[in-house]
Amino acid sequence: MRDGESTGAAGQHGDGSAYRLAGVDYTTLDAGKRLALSRALDTSSFMSARGGTAVDASRGEPAFVFELDGRSFAFVVEGLGTKSVIARQVAEVLGVNRFADVAYDTVAAIVNDLCCVGALPLVVNAYFATGSGDWYRQQDWHAELLDGWHRACADAGATWGGGESPTLPDLVAASDIELAGSAIGALPLGARPILGDELGPGDEIVIVPSSGLHANGASLARRVAGRVPDGYATLLPSGRTFGEALLDPSRLYARLVERLSEERLPVTYLSHITGHGLLKLMRPMKELTYEIHTLPEVPEVFDLLVNDAQLRPAAAYSTFNMGCGFAVYCRAGYGESVAAAARHAGHDPVLAGVVRRGPRRVVLSPVGVTYESGELRLSPDG
Repeated sequence: MRDGESTGAAGQHGDGSAYRLAGVDYTTLDAGKRLALSRALDTSSFMSARGGTAVDASRGEPAFVFELDGRSFAFVVEGLGTKSVIARQVAEVLGVNRFADVAYDTVAAIVNDLCCVGALPLVVNAYFATGSGDWYRQQDWHAELLDGWHRACADAGATWGGGESPTLPDLVAASDIELAGSAIGALPLGARPILGDELGPGDEIVIVPSSGLHANGASLARRVAGRVPDGYATLLPSGRTFGEALLDPSRLYARLVERLSEERLPVTYLSHITGHGLLKLMRPMKELTYEIHTLPEVPEVFDLLVNDAQLRPAAAYSTFNMGCGFAVYCRAGYGESVAAAARHAGHDPVLAGVVRRGPRRVVLSPVGVTYESGELRLSPDG
Protein backbone atom coordinates (compact mmCIF):
# COMPACT_ATOMS: atom_id res chain seq x y z
CA MET A 1 0.00 0.00 0.00
CA ARG A 2 1.20 3.50 -0.79
CA ASP A 3 1.90 5.89 2.07
CA GLY A 4 -1.16 7.92 2.86
CA GLU A 5 -3.48 5.69 0.86
CA SER A 6 -7.08 6.15 1.89
CA THR A 7 -9.39 3.16 1.84
CA GLY A 8 -12.93 2.25 2.87
CA ALA A 9 -14.12 1.53 6.34
CA ALA A 10 -13.96 -2.18 6.95
CA GLY A 11 -12.94 -4.23 3.96
CA GLN A 12 -9.79 -4.82 1.99
CA HIS A 13 -11.59 -3.61 -1.14
CA GLY A 14 -12.73 -0.39 0.52
CA ASP A 15 -16.42 -1.28 0.71
CA GLY A 16 -16.85 -2.96 4.09
CA SER A 17 -16.38 -6.40 2.53
CA ALA A 18 -14.51 -7.96 5.48
CA TYR A 19 -17.44 -7.51 7.82
CA ARG A 20 -20.04 -8.10 5.11
CA LEU A 21 -18.57 -11.52 4.35
CA ALA A 22 -19.05 -12.35 8.02
CA GLY A 23 -22.70 -11.26 7.85
CA VAL A 24 -22.31 -7.78 9.34
CA ASP A 25 -23.15 -4.78 7.14
CA TYR A 26 -22.10 -1.60 8.92
CA THR A 27 -23.38 0.62 6.10
CA THR A 28 -26.93 -0.56 6.70
CA LEU A 29 -26.52 -0.59 10.48
CA ASP A 30 -25.25 2.99 10.58
CA ALA A 31 -28.11 4.22 8.39
CA GLY A 32 -30.49 2.64 10.87
CA LYS A 33 -28.70 4.32 13.77
CA ARG A 34 -29.02 7.72 12.12
CA LEU A 35 -32.75 7.24 11.63
CA ALA A 36 -33.18 6.15 15.25
CA LEU A 37 -31.27 9.22 16.44
CA SER A 38 -33.53 11.56 14.52
CA ARG A 39 -36.67 9.94 15.96
CA ALA A 40 -35.24 9.95 19.47
CA LEU A 41 -34.53 13.67 19.25
CA ASP A 42 -38.26 14.31 18.92
CA THR A 43 -38.79 13.00 22.47
CA SER A 44 -36.34 15.29 24.29
CA SER A 45 -38.99 17.67 25.58
CA PHE A 46 -40.85 14.90 27.41
CA MET A 47 -38.22 14.81 30.16
CA SER A 48 -38.96 18.36 31.29
CA ALA A 49 -42.36 17.28 32.65
CA ARG A 50 -40.50 15.27 35.30
CA GLY A 51 -37.86 17.86 36.14
CA GLY A 52 -35.11 16.64 33.84
CA THR A 53 -33.31 18.02 30.82
CA ALA A 54 -32.02 16.02 27.89
CA VAL A 55 -28.53 17.03 26.76
CA ASP A 56 -29.13 16.70 23.04
CA ALA A 57 -25.48 17.38 22.22
CA SER A 58 -24.75 13.92 23.64
CA ARG A 59 -26.93 12.16 21.09
CA GLY A 60 -24.74 9.96 18.93
CA GLU A 61 -22.04 9.80 21.58
CA PRO A 62 -21.43 6.43 23.28
CA ALA A 63 -23.74 7.42 26.18
CA PHE A 64 -26.77 9.69 26.48
CA VAL A 65 -26.50 12.52 29.04
CA PHE A 66 -29.33 14.12 30.97
CA GLU A 67 -29.60 16.52 33.90
CA LEU A 68 -31.71 16.12 37.02
CA ASP A 69 -31.68 18.16 40.23
CA GLY A 70 -28.42 19.89 39.36
CA ARG A 71 -26.54 16.68 38.53
CA SER A 72 -25.53 15.25 35.18
CA PHE A 73 -26.12 11.56 34.54
CA ALA A 74 -25.40 9.22 31.64
CA PHE A 75 -27.23 6.16 30.38
CA VAL A 76 -26.18 3.42 27.97
CA VAL A 77 -27.40 0.09 26.59
CA GLU A 78 -24.82 -2.19 24.98
CA GLY A 79 -24.37 -5.80 23.95
CA LEU A 80 -21.48 -8.19 23.51
CA GLY A 81 -22.40 -9.40 20.03
CA THR A 82 -21.37 -12.90 19.01
CA LYS A 83 -18.33 -13.36 21.24
CA SER A 84 -20.40 -15.61 23.52
CA VAL A 85 -20.67 -18.00 20.56
CA ILE A 86 -16.86 -18.21 20.56
CA ALA A 87 -16.95 -19.03 24.27
CA ARG A 88 -19.41 -21.86 23.64
CA GLN A 89 -17.40 -23.23 20.71
CA VAL A 90 -14.13 -23.06 22.64
CA ALA A 91 -15.75 -24.89 25.57
CA GLU A 92 -16.95 -27.63 23.21
CA VAL A 93 -13.74 -27.92 21.17
CA LEU A 94 -11.02 -27.22 23.72
CA GLY A 95 -12.85 -28.10 26.93
CA VAL A 96 -12.05 -24.68 28.39
CA ASN A 97 -14.75 -22.69 30.22
CA ARG A 98 -14.33 -18.99 29.47
CA PHE A 99 -17.85 -17.73 30.19
CA ALA A 100 -16.55 -15.61 33.05
CA ASP A 101 -14.45 -13.71 30.55
CA VAL A 102 -17.27 -13.01 28.10
CA ALA A 103 -19.42 -11.82 31.00
CA TYR A 104 -16.58 -9.49 31.98
CA ASP A 105 -16.37 -8.39 28.34
CA THR A 106 -20.03 -7.44 28.35
CA VAL A 107 -19.77 -5.27 31.44
CA ALA A 108 -16.63 -3.67 30.00
CA ALA A 109 -18.39 -2.86 26.73
CA ILE A 110 -21.21 -1.19 28.65
CA VAL A 111 -19.12 0.68 31.21
CA ASN A 112 -16.39 1.83 28.82
CA ASP A 113 -19.02 3.45 26.60
CA LEU A 114 -20.60 5.10 29.65
CA CYS A 115 -17.23 6.54 30.68
CA CYS A 116 -16.71 8.22 27.31
CA VAL A 117 -18.79 11.22 28.41
CA GLY A 118 -16.95 11.45 31.73
CA ALA A 119 -19.53 9.56 33.79
CA LEU A 120 -18.65 6.93 36.38
CA PRO A 121 -20.92 3.89 36.66
CA LEU A 122 -23.45 3.63 39.45
CA VAL A 123 -25.60 0.67 38.41
CA VAL A 124 -25.16 -2.05 35.77
CA ASN A 125 -28.05 -4.34 34.81
CA ALA A 126 -27.73 -7.63 32.95
CA TYR A 127 -29.60 -9.13 30.01
CA PHE A 128 -29.05 -12.85 29.49
CA ALA A 129 -31.20 -14.24 26.66
CA THR A 130 -31.16 -17.92 25.74
CA GLY A 131 -32.86 -19.89 23.01
CA SER A 132 -33.69 -22.67 25.44
CA GLY A 133 -33.72 -23.08 29.20
CA ASP A 134 -31.49 -26.10 28.59
CA TRP A 135 -28.54 -23.69 28.37
CA TYR A 136 -28.63 -23.42 32.16
CA ARG A 137 -28.11 -27.16 32.47
CA GLN A 138 -24.47 -26.32 31.79
CA GLN A 139 -24.09 -25.35 35.42
CA ASP A 140 -20.37 -24.61 35.17
CA TRP A 141 -21.03 -22.20 32.30
CA HIS A 142 -23.72 -20.39 34.28
CA ALA A 143 -21.63 -20.19 37.45
CA GLU A 144 -18.68 -18.75 35.53
CA LEU A 145 -20.97 -16.27 33.79
CA LEU A 146 -22.22 -14.92 37.12
CA ASP A 147 -18.70 -14.81 38.59
CA GLY A 148 -17.39 -12.84 35.62
CA TRP A 149 -20.24 -10.34 35.72
CA HIS A 150 -19.78 -9.84 39.47
CA ARG A 151 -16.01 -9.39 39.12
CA ALA A 152 -16.41 -6.80 36.37
CA CYS A 153 -18.93 -4.80 38.38
CA ALA A 154 -16.54 -4.83 41.34
CA ASP A 155 -13.63 -3.68 39.16
CA ALA A 156 -15.80 -0.90 37.69
CA GLY A 157 -17.04 0.19 41.13
CA ALA A 158 -20.65 -0.39 40.04
CA THR A 159 -23.62 -2.02 41.74
CA TRP A 160 -25.19 -4.93 39.89
CA GLY A 161 -28.82 -3.89 40.04
CA GLY A 162 -30.53 -6.89 38.47
CA GLY A 163 -31.66 -7.66 34.94
CA GLU A 164 -33.63 -9.98 32.70
CA SER A 165 -33.03 -13.56 31.54
CA PRO A 166 -35.66 -14.36 28.89
CA THR A 167 -35.86 -17.60 26.91
CA LEU A 168 -36.43 -16.79 23.24
CA PRO A 169 -36.84 -19.94 21.15
CA ASP A 170 -36.49 -19.41 17.38
CA LEU A 171 -34.97 -15.98 18.03
CA VAL A 172 -31.81 -17.11 19.84
CA ALA A 173 -30.10 -20.42 19.02
CA ALA A 174 -30.85 -23.10 21.60
CA SER A 175 -27.14 -23.67 22.28
CA ASP A 176 -26.21 -20.03 22.78
CA ILE A 177 -26.72 -17.06 25.09
CA GLU A 178 -27.00 -13.41 24.13
CA LEU A 179 -25.25 -11.12 26.60
CA ALA A 180 -26.11 -7.44 26.94
CA GLY A 181 -27.04 -4.89 29.56
CA SER A 182 -27.45 -1.29 30.55
CA ALA A 183 -25.86 1.15 32.95
CA ILE A 184 -26.46 4.51 34.50
CA GLY A 185 -23.66 6.69 35.77
CA ALA A 186 -23.10 10.11 37.26
CA LEU A 187 -20.65 12.83 36.40
CA PRO A 188 -18.64 14.22 39.31
CA LEU A 189 -20.28 17.19 41.01
CA GLY A 190 -19.74 20.35 38.97
CA ALA A 191 -18.27 18.48 36.00
CA ARG A 192 -19.49 19.07 32.47
CA PRO A 193 -20.02 16.11 30.15
CA ILE A 194 -17.11 15.44 27.82
CA LEU A 195 -18.66 15.80 24.36
CA GLY A 196 -15.77 17.20 22.33
CA ASP A 197 -16.90 20.83 22.34
CA GLU A 198 -13.55 21.89 23.87
CA LEU A 199 -11.46 19.72 21.54
CA GLY A 200 -9.09 21.75 19.37
CA PRO A 201 -5.80 21.96 17.45
CA GLY A 202 -2.76 21.15 19.53
CA ASP A 203 -4.54 18.71 21.80
CA GLU A 204 -2.58 15.54 22.52
CA ILE A 205 -3.87 11.99 22.06
CA VAL A 206 -2.96 9.22 24.51
CA ILE A 207 -3.92 5.67 23.53
CA VAL A 208 -4.45 3.05 26.21
CA PRO A 209 -3.90 -0.50 24.89
CA SER A 210 -6.54 -3.18 24.55
CA SER A 211 -6.09 -6.73 25.77
CA GLY A 212 -6.97 -8.13 22.36
CA LEU A 213 -10.23 -8.60 20.47
CA HIS A 214 -12.52 -6.97 23.06
CA ALA A 215 -16.18 -7.03 21.92
CA ASN A 216 -16.02 -6.19 18.21
CA GLY A 217 -14.82 -8.33 15.33
CA ALA A 218 -16.11 -11.61 16.77
CA SER A 219 -18.15 -12.51 13.68
CA LEU A 220 -15.09 -12.28 11.46
CA ALA A 221 -12.99 -14.13 14.07
CA ARG A 222 -15.46 -17.03 14.03
CA ARG A 223 -15.26 -17.13 10.25
CA VAL A 224 -11.46 -17.29 10.40
CA ALA A 225 -11.62 -20.09 13.00
CA GLY A 226 -13.76 -22.06 10.60
CA ARG A 227 -11.16 -21.75 7.84
CA VAL A 228 -7.80 -22.39 9.47
CA PRO A 229 -6.87 -26.11 9.62
CA ASP A 230 -6.79 -26.46 13.41
CA GLY A 231 -9.56 -23.96 14.12
CA TYR A 232 -9.58 -22.67 17.69
CA ALA A 233 -6.79 -25.13 18.54
CA THR A 234 -4.37 -23.30 16.19
CA LEU A 235 -1.23 -22.42 18.12
CA LEU A 236 0.01 -18.84 18.15
CA PRO A 237 3.74 -18.01 18.38
CA SER A 238 3.47 -17.75 22.18
CA GLY A 239 2.15 -21.33 22.36
CA ARG A 240 -1.37 -20.25 23.32
CA THR A 241 -4.33 -21.44 21.30
CA PHE A 242 -6.16 -19.10 18.96
CA GLY A 243 -9.45 -19.77 20.77
CA GLU A 244 -8.15 -18.86 24.20
CA ALA A 245 -6.45 -15.70 22.90
CA LEU A 246 -9.71 -14.56 21.32
CA LEU A 247 -11.35 -14.76 24.74
CA ASP A 248 -8.87 -12.66 26.70
CA PRO A 249 -11.16 -10.46 28.84
CA SER A 250 -11.57 -6.85 27.79
CA ARG A 251 -10.02 -4.09 29.81
CA LEU A 252 -12.12 -1.73 31.89
CA TYR A 253 -11.25 1.96 31.71
CA ALA A 254 -13.54 3.27 34.48
CA ARG A 255 -10.75 3.63 37.05
CA LEU A 256 -8.71 5.56 34.50
CA VAL A 257 -11.54 8.01 33.83
CA GLU A 258 -12.06 8.35 37.58
CA ARG A 259 -8.36 9.14 38.04
CA LEU A 260 -8.43 11.73 35.27
CA SER A 261 -11.35 13.43 37.00
CA GLU A 262 -9.72 13.32 40.43
CA GLU A 263 -6.58 14.97 39.06
CA ARG A 264 -8.69 17.56 37.19
CA LEU A 265 -6.74 16.99 34.01
CA PRO A 266 -7.99 18.98 30.98
CA VAL A 267 -9.51 16.09 29.02
CA THR A 268 -11.28 17.24 25.86
CA TYR A 269 -12.59 13.95 24.49
CA LEU A 270 -12.68 10.21 25.22
CA SER A 271 -13.13 7.46 22.62
CA HIS A 272 -13.69 3.75 23.19
CA ILE A 273 -12.09 1.96 20.22
CA THR A 274 -14.69 -0.63 19.21
CA GLY A 275 -16.60 -1.09 15.93
CA HIS A 276 -14.95 0.78 13.04
CA GLY A 277 -11.57 0.45 14.79
CA LEU A 278 -9.36 3.53 14.64
CA LEU A 279 -11.89 5.39 12.55
CA LYS A 280 -13.34 6.10 16.01
CA LEU A 281 -10.49 8.54 16.59
CA MET A 282 -12.40 11.08 14.47
CA ARG A 283 -15.77 10.52 16.07
CA PRO A 284 -16.02 14.21 17.12
CA MET A 285 -17.97 16.20 14.54
CA LYS A 286 -15.23 18.77 13.94
CA GLU A 287 -13.04 19.61 10.98
CA LEU A 288 -9.82 18.44 12.60
CA THR A 289 -7.05 16.04 11.64
CA TYR A 290 -5.93 13.37 14.09
CA GLU A 291 -2.27 12.52 13.46
CA ILE A 292 -1.03 9.33 15.09
CA HIS A 293 2.75 8.88 15.18
CA THR A 294 2.97 5.98 17.67
CA LEU A 295 0.72 2.93 18.05
CA PRO A 296 0.61 0.31 20.82
CA GLU A 297 2.01 -3.15 20.19
CA VAL A 298 -0.38 -5.33 18.21
CA PRO A 299 -1.50 -8.44 20.18
CA GLU A 300 -0.52 -11.66 18.43
CA VAL A 301 -4.11 -12.80 17.96
CA PHE A 302 -4.59 -10.11 15.32
CA ASP A 303 -1.78 -11.46 13.15
CA LEU A 304 -3.72 -14.64 12.44
CA LEU A 305 -6.99 -12.74 11.95
CA VAL A 306 -5.49 -10.17 9.57
CA ASN A 307 -3.43 -12.66 7.57
CA ASP A 308 -6.22 -15.19 7.08
CA ALA A 309 -8.78 -12.51 6.15
CA GLN A 310 -6.17 -10.94 3.82
CA LEU A 311 -6.77 -7.48 5.25
CA ARG A 312 -4.50 -4.67 4.20
CA PRO A 313 -3.54 -2.23 7.00
CA ALA A 314 -6.34 0.20 6.17
CA ALA A 315 -8.93 -2.56 6.50
CA ALA A 316 -7.29 -4.14 9.56
CA TYR A 317 -7.21 -0.90 11.55
CA SER A 318 -10.83 -0.08 10.69
CA THR A 319 -12.11 -3.59 11.45
CA PHE A 320 -10.26 -4.45 14.68
CA ASN A 321 -8.86 -2.32 17.50
CA MET A 322 -5.37 -3.70 16.67
CA GLY A 323 -4.24 -3.20 20.25
CA CYS A 324 -5.85 0.23 20.82
CA GLY A 325 -8.51 0.14 23.53
CA PHE A 326 -9.26 3.69 24.62
CA ALA A 327 -8.15 7.14 23.47
CA VAL A 328 -7.82 10.14 25.76
CA TYR A 329 -7.56 13.61 24.21
CA CYS A 330 -6.17 16.41 26.37
CA ARG A 331 -4.83 19.94 26.17
CA ALA A 332 -1.32 20.45 24.83
CA GLY A 333 1.34 19.73 27.43
CA TYR A 334 -0.82 17.38 29.51
CA GLY A 335 -0.22 14.16 27.59
CA GLU A 336 2.40 12.87 30.01
CA SER A 337 0.14 13.64 32.98
CA VAL A 338 -2.67 11.67 31.34
CA ALA A 339 -0.24 8.81 30.65
CA ALA A 340 0.86 8.86 34.30
CA ALA A 341 -2.77 8.65 35.40
CA ALA A 342 -3.26 5.68 33.07
CA ARG A 343 -0.21 3.93 34.50
CA HIS A 344 -1.54 4.55 38.02
CA ALA A 345 -4.78 2.86 36.92
CA GLY A 346 -2.83 -0.20 35.77
CA HIS A 347 -2.45 0.48 32.05
CA ASP A 348 0.55 0.90 29.75
CA PRO A 349 -0.35 3.99 27.68
CA VAL A 350 1.25 5.40 24.56
CA LEU A 351 1.70 9.09 23.80
CA ALA A 352 0.22 8.51 20.38
CA GLY A 353 -0.44 11.70 18.51
CA VAL A 354 -1.79 15.21 18.18
CA VAL A 355 -4.85 17.04 16.87
CA ARG A 356 -4.15 19.38 13.94
CA ARG A 357 -6.05 21.96 11.96
CA GLY A 358 -7.26 20.48 8.72
CA PRO A 359 -9.96 18.28 7.22
CA ARG A 360 -11.67 15.68 9.38
CA ARG A 361 -9.43 12.66 8.97
CA VAL A 362 -7.23 10.17 10.81
CA VAL A 363 -3.60 9.75 9.76
CA LEU A 364 -1.91 6.58 11.02
CA SER A 365 1.69 7.32 10.07
CA PRO A 366 3.23 4.05 11.39
CA VAL A 367 1.16 1.97 8.94
CA GLY A 368 0.82 4.50 6.10
CA VAL A 369 -2.96 4.83 6.31
CA THR A 370 -5.26 7.85 6.06
CA TYR A 371 -9.00 7.68 6.73
CA GLU A 372 -11.28 10.41 5.43
CA SER A 373 -14.39 11.64 7.27
CA GLY A 374 -16.87 10.01 4.91
CA GLU A 375 -15.69 6.59 6.04
CA LEU A 376 -17.08 7.07 9.57
CA ARG A 377 -20.74 7.17 8.69
CA LEU A 378 -22.35 7.42 12.11
CA SER A 379 -22.40 10.98 13.46
CA PRO A 380 -24.17 12.69 16.37
CA ASP A 381 -26.39 14.80 14.12
CA GLY A 382 -27.23 11.95 11.76
